[in-house]
Amino acid sequence: MIEFKNLTKSYKKDVYAVKDLSLVIPDGSVFGFLGPNGAGKSTTIKMLCTILNANSGSILFNGKDINSNLMEYKSQIAYVPDEPTFYQKITGYKYLNFIADIFKVGSVERKERIEKYAKLFDLTNALNDQISTYSHGMGQKLSLIAALIHEPKLLILDEPMVGLDPKASRIVKDLMREEASKGNTVFFSTHVLEVAQSICDYVAIIDKGKLVRTDKTENLVKDESLEDFFLSITEDKNA
Repeated sequence: MIEFKNLTKSYKKDVYAVKDLSLVIPDGSVFGFLGPNGAGKSTTIKMLCTILNANSGSILFNGKDINSNLMEYKSQIAYVPDEPTFYQKITGYKYLNFIADIFKVGSVERKERIEKYAKLFDLTNALNDQISTYSHGMGQKLSLIAALIHEPKLLILDEPMVGLDPKASRIVKDLMREEASKGNTVFFSTHVLEVAQSICDYVAIIDKGKLVRTDKTENLVKDESLEDFFLSITEDKNA
């Protein structure tokens, strides 16, 4: 379980990117993290990934502060940013092996997983090419394979379907549900509310750094679509 406790981040005095955010993310769920541009989503994700430090508050992973044992925590998570970044002058295959080395994935396991996901994403033939030749969509697929190679307990996805074709987007959605069915947690940020409605077990909506609403998705869409609900509460606050 992930728990944000009074999480606050400001970049300058009295200007908060995230303010007093408290949130519980259950194990075995796909958790949608939604909000307008500039709402604080990316800042929250970077704190969850330990890229940024909070000014105050804490993040707990299975009851322990993530900063109490960073190496143990980082070994159990994976992060896919909205803009994948690689060293361009190596092949996709070498990159995946580099990631597998970092997470100490055995030779047999890594080979099986690379072959499995490369075939799934139709990337097998491209793995021997330099990453500099990849399209944005191919880079996104490579980033997703790298995230899954060590079988993380927490998968953090920031707009993972940007640049993907419909087939690959469907595969990502199926993989998210598959990870949740294993008891793992998917923390998922997106602007595509139809996707969030179709696959998320829970949704949290953040606006201007503050939590506006969190609930089971089914409870939010009883009388209207998630898009209508999202627009109604964020437009009211921004009026």
